[in-house]
Amino acid sequence: MFEKNRTDGSFGRPDFLYDHAEDIYTCPGGKQLRRYWQEGRAAKGKPPADGIDRYRARKADCAACELRSRCRPGDAGRKVLRSIHEGARDLARDISLTDAYVTSRKERKKVEMLFAHLKRILKLDRLRLRGPNGAKDEFLLAATAQNLRKLAKLFPMTRLTMAG
Repeated sequence: MFEKNRTDGSFGRPDFLYDHAEDIYTCPGGKQLRRYWQEGRAAKGKPPADGIDRYRARKADCAACELRSRCRPGDAGRKVLRSIHEGARDLARDISLTDAYVTSRKERKKVEMLFAHLKRILKLDRLRLRGPNGAKDEFLLAATAQNLRKLAKLFPMTRLTMAG
């Protein structure tokens, strides 16, 4: 949907710095891109109908810029698109870089693998008993079967020899 890092050497959206407090982008040349308010849009502060804010540089700023050939080959000023949900995405990206997130992901994987095993191996892809109590009972039986299988692997059965 939005431009990623470009392969042609021109600037992509990650090269533009976003300031949350001022709600502006700053281009690599140091100029500001402000949110563009379209005609017909109700009022400032309302989210756009398509969920995408458009930030534009002034044409005069782009015309005088030395980096123009790498930034905007056309005549108009540079435009950067930003989803109204990009703030949440930025926060998620920041969290994903922490050590706590890596640990949490490893722990989640262990639990998710157990649920995948229940669905695939023990055929718990759908519940067959009705009502919340039936669902609880069926899930408890499946989890018990799963735990018994694990326990059997931990303590292998020894062969009994016949005393003669």
